[in-house]
Amino acid sequence: MRRLWLGLGFSAAIAAGQDFVRDVKPVLEANCLACHNAQRNYAGVRLETAALAAKAIVAGAPEKSSLWMTMEIAPGKIKAMPPGGPQLPQAQRDIVKQWIAAGAKWPDGVTLAARTVTAKLDEKALVEQLHKRISAQPAAGVGQPYKNAIPGTLISYEMVPVAAGEFVMGTPESEKGRKADEGPQHKVRVDAFWMQKYEVTWDEYRLFMFSQQAGEKAGADTVVDAVSRPTRPYVEMSFGMGINGYPAISMTQHAANKYAQWLSARTGHFYRLPTEAEWEYACRAGSTDAYGGVDVAKLGEYAWFAQNSNGKYEKVGTKKPNAWGLYDMLGNVMEWTLDQYTPDYSQWKAPWVKSTKPYPHVARGGSWNDEAEALRCGVRVGSDASWKMQDPQLPKSIWYLTDAQFLGFRLVRPVKVPTAAEMFQYWNNGVEKE
Repeated sequence: MRRLWLGLGFSAAIAAGQDFVRDVKPVLEANCLACHNAQRNYAGVRLETAALAAKAIVAGAPEKSSLWMTMEIAPGKIKAMPPGGPQLPQAQRDIVKQWIAAGAKWPDGVTLAARTVTAKLDEKALVEQLHKRISAQPAAGVGQPYKNAIPGTLISYEMVPVAAGEFVMGTPESEKGRKADEGPQHKVRVDAFWMQKYEVTWDEYRLFMFSQQAGEKAGADTVVDAVSRPTRPYVEMSFGMGINGYPAISMTQHAANKYAQWLSARTGHFYRLPTEAEWEYACRAGSTDAYGGVDVAKLGEYAWFAQNSNGKYEKVGTKKPNAWGLYDMLGNVMEWTLDQYTPDYSQWKAPWVKSTKPYPHVARGGSWNDEAEALRCGVRVGSDASWKMQDPQLPKSIWYLTDAQFLGFRLVRPVKVPTAAEMFQYWNNGVEKE
């Protein structure tokens, strides 16, 4: 058969006692099978059996084997595996290299299958456990910003307090660029919350996307392990625009909700997406004008948009903050909210419009790809199925919006901890399929 079994012999790896089932199989199942299987068949490569894997392996020659060579490509580069990173640890790459160099022996009858590390907990039971964990924390005060490291990592995020208050939601008919879905104006009361100072970055989001592959020990925290996490993407999801310090993009609203649940499980604080009302309240920052107190002539000092972005997003926090200390509320990347999109506010119900269908949901704030008028605080954009046209899967992924390279998110933490039932609604929002 098969070049896969050529070159068998006692190499250094075999002499050292390397075993396919014990050493190689777990690496491939944990890192490769999610994309290289009968359903996904990424790049025409499947890895379930020796015969299928032969396309990516030249026995005795790692340097000619795409299975190993693509693992060695730096994250963010074309053909890097796994796509989207992070790169597999050196020890795991060495296991694969040594196995191939030793002849890539694959025992008869051994079939690979994608591994899952998530505990099989009922979603509502999981939320009940998270509610107990969060409710056991000391009551949160108001008025103080804070910086928090994600446990077990060197990555941190910052939260800015937003006091309770009342504001007029929506856009006056006199505002330049106003659209029909921005009215009618109506008064809204908003409870106190913290909002992330910056948009969620890849540094943060990739911990969620690739946490098990990044070295987290499965089973270390059953509740954290049980939170649903994305399948591996088909492509490098920053699309070459930058990772460290740059905003995470192209996730579905479902994915953003699950990140909020995962961060809540990791930290013991309750996080969720902002409602439309909370987002607009924070964007306006006490003002009543179109750009949240920013003179449109000076918009470039506060926002990345079509006129100054050089056709890509930029690092978070590199422009001036708004009056409440929040960066990039205008421009850089558009941001998810919890609400189902409605044609206007005549159907809006406080505190937020819950989902009844996959599309559309509301994104706010405009992006690096938009003209100035699209950055106004009152602008509403409804998500659309066309935002994942490049996704080759059938059905389409519930995690990635391959064509929404302008879309990200930030989270809020309400001062008042919600009930378990409310947490479930926030994190699941009634819809997974998109």
